[in-house]
Amino acid sequence: MKGILVNYEYCTGCHSCEVACKKELGLPKGEYGIKIDEFGPVKITVGPKAGKWEWAFFPMVTKSCDLCEGRIAKGKMPMCVQHCQAWCLAYGEVEDLVRKVDGKTRYALLVPEQS
Repeated sequence: MKGILVNYEYCTGCHSCEVACKKELGLPKGEYGIKIDEFGPVKITVGPKAGKWEWAFFPMVTKSCDLCEGRIAKGKMPMCVQHCQAWCLAYGEVEDLVRKVDGKTRYALLVPEQS
């Protein structure tokens, strides 16, 4: 099973993945294959980072995502991964992606619905 690993500690919210995906899939206005959700800014009130601010961006795959199956068939990576300017997206086998999680930063493993 294939998926996309997001190191969301480094996502800047630039929306390059969204734009590349929409263009590749030919999606209309308001529809996305991957969508950036935003959290913050929120002031942290407890723990070692108390007093600091958090503002995070979360790329999320939608039901329109097919992991760029046409591109993958040609040996290319999904458009969102190719165009991520922060290099916080990785594509591959889920088992291989899980091994990349180092416990030093925040990750999310995204697996689109299988047809």
